[in-house]
Amino acid sequence: MDFYLTALLQGLCFAGIAFGIYISMKIFNIPDITTGGSYTLGGVVTGAMLTQNQPGYIILPAVLVAGALAGALTGIIHTKLKIHALLAGILITTALYSVNLTILGRSNMPLLNLPTLFSVITVIKDINQNSLLILLGFVLIVTLIIGYLLKTDFGLAMRATGNSEPMIRALGVNTDRMKIAGLALANGLTALSGYLFVQLQGFADISMGIGIMIVGLGSVIIGETIITWLRITSVWLSLILVMGGTVIFQFVLAFTLSIGVDANLLQLVTAVFVLIIVGLPRLTGRTA
Repeated sequence: MDFYLTALLQGLCFAGIAFGIYISMKIFNIPDITTGGSYTLGGVVTGAMLTQNQPGYIILPAVLVAGALAGALTGIIHTKLKIHALLAGILITTALYSVNLTILGRSNMPLLNLPTLFSVITVIKDINQNSLLILLGFVLIVTLIIGYLLKTDFGLAMRATGNSEPMIRALGVNTDRMKIAGLALANGLTALSGYLFVQLQGFADISMGIGIMIVGLGSVIIGETIITWLRITSVWLSLILVMGGTVIFQFVLAFTLSIGVDANLLQLVTAVFVLIIVGLPRLTGRTA
């Protein structure tokens, strides 16, 4: 049972990554590889500031701004220098490795004896259940904010940029600015996942972003598959299902470990599972 509770907690931590990939890939149709770097950036900024005894109301904005800057740089390189978004993301992620290592000062930093979001706020005495309630509240607030944003004029302009860029440009919208803002938002949310995960696990690691892209992508694909099958058009329900995709993804990995599969094969299982999810809608003929 501990496997599944841990999976639920990690799934909620990864909701920000899923939202970020949903915005970049599903709204803007931009394959943004900055995710791995901005996720680690959120984690190392959190770890470094916690060791400096900075309060939470300073750490959280700093994490969001750091992630947003990484995404904005990718957007600027893509839109202003006319470099393919995939290459722009790779360049920024490569650069962020050095940035993250400089911020953290070492490859791994333990945070077990430092006050974190989950130790400062106490709703109930049980540690895991307390963490669950905090994460549920945190993710709910983020979901409401993103859902509201996507329904504003700014959000509609972002969605229109991804759906029909020539049309929205003809209406006077600066699509380059929309893309930069969208990638900044996406990577700010991704950094938020790093902020949560580091405090939940009690350590920050320079390699924590390795493989995280496939986790987020798999989660979004699960959510998108359900959205397509149920023909859902509501923004709110779409966000909830994308968030649910992170939990389902983690449950699958937890189930894999619980039945005794070697942990060394976990990345293989992850790749196969994502492949199945990607291929299933096409095999059944129900693509978006």
